[in-house]
Parts: sequence; structure tokens; C-alpha cells
Amino acid sequence: MSAVEERLAELGLRLPEVVPPLAAYRPAVLTGPYVYTAGQLPMVDGELALTGKVGAEVTAEEAKELARTCALNALAAVKSVAGDLDRVARVVKVTGFVASAPDFTGQPGVLNGASELLVDVLGDKGVHARSAVGVAVLPLDAPVEIEIQVELTEAG
Repeated sequence: MSAVEERLAELGLRLPEVVPPLAAYRPAVLTGPYVYTAGQLPMVDGELALTGKVGAEVTAEEAKELARTCALNALAAVKSVAGDLDRVARVVKVTGFVASAPDFTGQPGVLNGASELLVDVLGDKGVHARSAVGVAVLPLDAPVEIEIQVELTEAG
């Protein structure tokens, strides 16, 4: 087990199976030393954890937890192409989309769920640049979608 996966276990988490694509794309692509993930939804055991708009059917606190799930799914996608999460040199960028009720403006707080998870798991390597974007609707009526870009070290 990698050091990163040991850290996940210490946090009471496990790396899930990679979420299969919903359309014509790959969950993650490796190019040079970088991994780019596709947008990851809050899927748990093949099911969307919640649906609806944040600030309406979904609370900001629920959405923050969903963002954590998305980040965990993104780490699984990274591992699928990198082979080992211990190769993560740093998380470069996180982009998050929040399906928002018209008056909801708390997108950054929702995305903190993903950002905090990455730092909890990876330490300083998990600190990143970020964009938090409110949108009208996401695939499958998901409340949150997260994508990450990661720089890798050389394969050992």
C-alpha cells in the first residue's frame, strides 16, 4: 500500500474504483509529467450520492461533503494512469462546478470540501490553485463536479 493510501486509511477513507465514463472520454489522461482528470461527480458505489441544486434541494454542507467525494474519485482516476499516488509531486489546479440555485453564492465554501481533502491526504503537495464556478445544471443533475490537474515525479 502506498503512503498516500495509508494516509487515506488513517483518515477512515478508501480509494474507490475509478468511476466509468458517462460518455466518450477517459477518466484521466497522462501527458508528460501531468495528469488531467475528467470532471468527477460524487459517485459512490456506482450511484450519484445526491441530486439537485445547491441552495435549494442540497445544502451547502451536503455539497461540501459531495465535493470531498469528487476529490476522492479524482485521486482514483489519477492513480489509474500514474500507477501510484506516491508519484504525486503536487496538485496544480482544482476546478469545481456547483449546480447552484439562482441566489446561491457559496461556491468557494463548497469547493473547500475538495481542497481540504487534498491537503489532508497529500499535505503541502495538495495545496493548489483553484476555480469555483456556479452553473445552472450538471450531468445527471449532480450538485458538484470536480476536475484536478496533478504533476507527477518520475516513475520509480
